[in-house]
Amino acid sequence: MNDPVARRIVEQLKSHGHTALYAGGCVRDHLLNLPCKDIDIATSATPDEVQSIFPRVTGLEGKCYGVVRVMEGNQTFEVAMFRTDGLYLDGRRPESVQKSTPEEDAKRRDFTVNGMFYDPMTDQIIDYVGGQEDLRKKVIRTIGKAEDRFKEDKLRLLRAIRFATRLNFEIDPETFREIQKFSQEINSVAVERIRDELDKIWISSAPDRGLTLLDESGMLREILPEIDALHGVEQPPQFHPEGDVFIHTRIMLSLLKEPPLPVALAVLFHDVGKKPTYKVDETGRIRFNGHESVGARMTLQILERLRYSNEIIDEVVIAVQNHMAFKDVPKMRISKLKRFLARATLENEMELHRVDCLSSHADLSIYQFIRQKQAEIPAEEIKPPRLVNGNDLIAIGSKPGKILGELLRLIEDAQLEGQLKTKEEAIAFAQETLKIGKTI
Repeated sequence: MNDPVARRIVEQLKSHGHTALYAGGCVRDHLLNLPCKDIDIATSATPDEVQSIFPRVTGLEGKCYGVVRVMEGNQTFEVAMFRTDGLYLDGRRPESVQKSTPEEDAKRRDFTVNGMFYDPMTDQIIDYVGGQEDLRKKVIRTIGKAEDRFKEDKLRLLRAIRFATRLNFEIDPETFREIQKFSQEINSVAVERIRDELDKIWISSAPDRGLTLLDESGMLREILPEIDALHGVEQPPQFHPEGDVFIHTRIMLSLLKEPPLPVALAVLFHDVGKKPTYKVDETGRIRFNGHESVGARMTLQILERLRYSNEIIDEVVIAVQNHMAFKDVPKMRISKLKRFLARATLENEMELHRVDCLSSHADLSIYQFIRQKQAEIPAEEIKPPRLVNGNDLIAIGSKPGKILGELLRLIEDAQLEGQLKTKEEAIAFAQETLKIGKTI
């Protein structure tokens, strides 16, 4: 809140006869002694008046809503006119806005804890909506009637859960009843906005609480029906004494604290394939044969539906696909083990494996085995430079295509096993393999 550039913008607005205050989340976080990522400024100036004061103003598409962005140096600040909103016809944005006072502006905001202002010139909190009291009570409450606030913008349904999760606050009972009432309408919101709110829940310090609130609100079955379907999917008690798949997933999330997004998503979806693969065999034991492969395909579909980047999709799908491979690690040949250790996604998968074990049978022996091997095997042996390339093998008579690729793999395996150490040895190995027609 001591940002000198933001303060200078307020000073300049005031020097031109306008009221200017910090607004919203930055005020909340300041009062909670939390880091403030962005300072938003609310003012009596119209966007045109802001443009006349500052040389670099962007985001002009927001002028119709009274909002522009002021650039100072390499920093950008949102500057919004005090306003009242017209009708919300699309459940997202008002049809029109009118210039208003700070008090009226506060009353059209979402939650009391987000509806306060701060004057950096006088170090004064300006609170028309009871936000300070709700901060003390640790309560998320809508400003005015909850029904009205959620009718205006359906994304607020998710934002309430996000704030409660991030801040470890309770949601006011009346506010929560309205969330439950409107839960079926969450999918009227653009999927990208839903995804972004969910991501903030998953990477918080309590993603399990976020999952619980999504479940209790009814929004989980609307947004992620595949996760909601894990309720009641029983597991073999000898391996999963904690309970069904949903409980198992929630416990795993509880073991994460501000995790990287791919890790959180991998935990959330790792057992999503258990519902369609559930089977009780002739001995009465519960089986989920192939659930990792089914789950990987389902995860791909879910992440594509939520429009994640290809990079995130690839990381998460690989982790879901491979999470059962850990049981085979102690039996792997050294070449296969080194390939396993060399994978770029290993650390994310290790965290998935760790919390998977801790939330069920609590046996971390495989996790510890892998850590021991990582310590024992030098990094240059885990992923050494190739001894030969495709052109080297073509030069000795190998033909381009599948056989060439398989020959390169055989050479790499022999290298990882310590059988080949030089290019000359690799060429000789390749010549012998081609000569005697070994199965490649």
